[in-house]
Amino acid sequence: MALILWHNPRCSKSRETLALLQARGITPELRLYLNDPPSRAELEALVDKLDQPARALIRWKEAKDSLDATASAEEILDHLARTPKLIERPILIHDTAARIGRPPERVLEIL
Repeated sequence: MALILWHNPRCSKSRETLALLQARGITPELRLYLNDPPSRAELEALVDKLDQPARALIRWKEAKDSLDATASAEEILDHLARTPKLIERPILIHDTAARIGRPPERVLEIL
């Protein structure tokens, strides 16, 4: 089972999620998405795996000046591809599913 964690080591929830997985003997591949930003196509595929709307990927407190509630899914994905710091974190991705680790225990749903 391939697991990839979109991780920001400066984020406490991201660190908690990684620790939670490691405590269960799971070592996901880490993708430091701020250094290796996802493409628009990767974000679109991620939305399909999350089974949530694109707006679930947004860190709204940080995006309030650049996106509003009327933004379409296409506008959101384009904006996140250009500005990866606005992507909610952490995100655990499995072959067929993904979960945002808010709270960290949510990632356990896809294991």
